[in-house]
Amino acid sequence: MYSNSGDDVHEGVRRRATEGTRLVLAGIALNLVLAAVKFAGGIWGNTYALIADGVESSLDIVTSLLVFAGLRLASRPPDENHPYGHGKAETVAGLGVALILFAAAGVVSWQAVQEIRTPHAPPHWGTLPLLVLVVATKVAFSRRMVRASHAAGSTSLGIEAWHHYADALTSAAAFIGIAIAIAGGEGYEVADDWAAIAASLVIAWNGVSLARKAVDDMMDVAVPPVVEDRVREIAKSVPGVLGLDKCRVRRSGLTHLVDIHVEVDGSLTVTQGHDIAGAVKHELLRSDLQVSDVLVHIEPQSMGK
Repeated sequence: MYSNSGDDVHEGVRRRATEGTRLVLAGIALNLVLAAVKFAGGIWGNTYALIADGVESSLDIVTSLLVFAGLRLASRPPDENHPYGHGKAETVAGLGVALILFAAAGVVSWQAVQEIRTPHAPPHWGTLPLLVLVVATKVAFSRRMVRASHAAGSTSLGIEAWHHYADALTSAAAFIGIAIAIAGGEGYEVADDWAAIAASLVIAWNGVSLARKAVDDMMDVAVPPVVEDRVREIAKSVPGVLGLDKCRVRRSGLTHLVDIHVEVDGSLTVTQGHDIAGAVKHELLRSDLQVSDVLVHIEPQSMGK
């Protein structure tokens, strides 16, 4: 009676994933350029803070490749071994990004401590305009990726956006440290090394935040109330639906899975109840909520009261 809108949903997922992967690839290219610029600037300008920033950009390339792979896998339609699709792949990729951030924070902070304990010349002022350009570029790209993550409903793209923003923060910390070292003169040479430690703390905190989000998705944390309210609204609008009992919605990568109990007139035949269930499923699949599968349980209204 109703056409299966699931294929349309998965086609939409594939399209959004493709758009997301293109942006991730653009981010990889950007990080390749910025990493090279930071390493060259750090060596030339005698500042470990900028070298540490280059390390962070290099790791960004690895994490971006993880996000890219996760999005490509998440866009695959359901198969015999994965009847609910491959959406969790992007969540796993997001968790991998968080773990790499923890490792990066540890390496950067350890090396910064070694630099503080070793006397060295102050950084060169020419690194400051370079960092201003880096911060502006990263903030702009992060905002672009945030918009893409909202449009795609993607956890890993959101993580990638925050990762670019964290890179901007580490560059800003390097700018402050270098500026203090230059302005302070003798005795302040290690200010940029302390800035590298501050940057490592930002990276670690970012890793904690991203890991919590990825774990929430893996543990099927409740979706925002506005999503469940919208599901209930759509289901109640179907002719024959007299009320709703339970309604559970969970994320699966780029889509949602719905489990809903619908109350109908107890005198209806099994066929009539089945048709109402099909109509509820159809309306949810064709909605703008990116629902990929719906389980509808029919029960007489008298039992639901």
